[in-house]
Amino acid sequence: MERLDDFSAEFCQVDYSVPSAFLLGPEDLLVVTVWRNQDLSREVVIRPDGMISMPLIGDVKAAGLSSDILAKRIAERLTEFMSSPTVSVQVKEVNSYFIYVMGEVARPGKYPLKSYATVLQGVSLAGGFTPFASRNKMQVVRNVEDGNGGKQEFRIPAGFGNLTSGTGPVGNFVLKSGDTIVVP
Repeated sequence: MERLDDFSAEFCQVDYSVPSAFLLGPEDLLVVTVWRNQDLSREVVIRPDGMISMPLIGDVKAAGLSSDILAKRIAERLTEFMSSPTVSVQVKEVNSYFIYVMGEVARPGKYPLKSYATVLQGVSLAGGFTPFASRNKMQVVRNVEDGNGGKQEFRIPAGFGNLTSGTGPVGNFVLKSGDTIVVP
């Protein structure tokens, strides 16, 4: 496990603003519409392996892509069967964005979210700190891909005092799906 001091910005960035594009993930419910073709249009759920299944073209990778990029990939694959397909992908239900909060909080657990949240908002969702919480030793555990197909775990120090005062190495940053807030 790495600490923020050792982390490579290439692998683990702390973002303070909401991402400009929502990236699809497992369990998201999508509406794929192929213009003028009801047989190919359908609702699909992204599987745990990150794929969706479509008629004619089979499995298509969806996780980690924006809905616009996914629509382009489906259209490219459909050109084998039809000329100039027009495809749109809409997110009907967001189910892939979640965080975990554990340790000395009122309600530890997994929190599925419908919008982005910061560290302080995550603690608030879990009901706040217990009287025994070491607030200033709080950390966010983040798993990121290392570029070689593997995962690397980073611990980002997120002391409550630093977050509320705006001092310290990081501020109240936006959590990524799968992040775990640890309150010792």
